[in-house]
Amino acid sequence: MASYIRTFTGMRFVPTEPEKEKIQIEDIAHALPMLCRGNGHVKTFWSVGEHCICCAKEALARGLGARLALACLLHDASECYLSDIPRPFKESLPAYQKLEDHMLDLVYERFLGSTLTEEEQEELKKIDDDLLWYDLELLLQEPQPRPAPQLHIDLDYAVRPFGQVEEEYLTLFRKLTGN
Repeated sequence: MASYIRTFTGMRFVPTEPEKEKIQIEDIAHALPMLCRGNGHVKTFWSVGEHCICCAKEALARGLGARLALACLLHDASECYLSDIPRPFKESLPAYQKLEDHMLDLVYERFLGSTLTEEEQEELKKIDDDLLWYDLELLLQEPQPRPAPQLHIDLDYAVRPFGQVEEEYLTLFRKLTGN
């Protein structure tokens, strides 16, 4: 049995020993729309890719700039290689968290030129948590103890074809990177 995964672009990728130059935006943009949020326990399919697109759009709407919007677009990119694990379970897996943190650092270095500052991480977490509030309330019918956070985008949970989400992800990436 192989100790690597074969990515969408045909790359042999070892998730436990990631190589920065093998991290491909095409793999990320393809895989994330196929991963369902909430471990699949949602009212309707909502992908990690859609979530990341919304996070990036929210960052732009808040006037936080292209770098932070790109970080938001990429903040779950490790899940393309490691899979999505719900927060409550992830918190009990320190080895996974270490792998995920390392993978994200490599993703940020590859596409942003550096890892995130503490301030950037805090802004990203605010956006991620604000969107999570709506996921929990609307997709999981899980009442939240805090009031609804104000979003600067219109959140639409309409299910879209995987390819459409993939193309929007790539288009937004190109816009934010100027490529």
